[in-house]
Amino acid sequence: MVNKEQEMFMEAALAEARKAYGRGEVPIGAVLVKEGHIISRGHNLRETEQDPTAHAEIIALRRGANSLGTWRLSGTTIYVTIEPCPMCAGALVLARVDHLVYGAPDPKGGGVDSHYHIGRDGFMNHTFTVTRGVLAEECGQLLRDFFRHRRS
Repeated sequence: MVNKEQEMFMEAALAEARKAYGRGEVPIGAVLVKEGHIISRGHNLRETEQDPTAHAEIIALRRGANSLGTWRLSGTTIYVTIEPCPMCAGALVLARVDHLVYGAPDPKGGGVDSHYHIGRDGFMNHTFTVTRGVLAEECGQLLRDFFRHRRS
């Protein structure tokens, strides 16, 4: 069940995604939350930084670890506009994130629900809970608009 707090944090992730869009990056955004406060933000920067790992989630995790002074991000929830890829889902496990909230599914490359169940399958040393579909239409539409604009 989606609540107002989840929608508020997903709006913040969407604001990050819009920053990526404005830079010509694939518009995916993320915010990392602890105890009801955003501790870090990230959006895709792969083209800008010419870094294949510069996904929104990775950037938010790095900044969150710097902010908290530890790589162990227990007690945090990450909000991401699109279902994380396998790399990012693995990073959520390694960072010990407690909960993932995402907007739209990624049927081509999703690593949490669409193709794999990273972080939920019990094969790794940590698991996280998942809430899916928060502002899914808005999150998916931003991505569709981006690719429609690029093709035209």
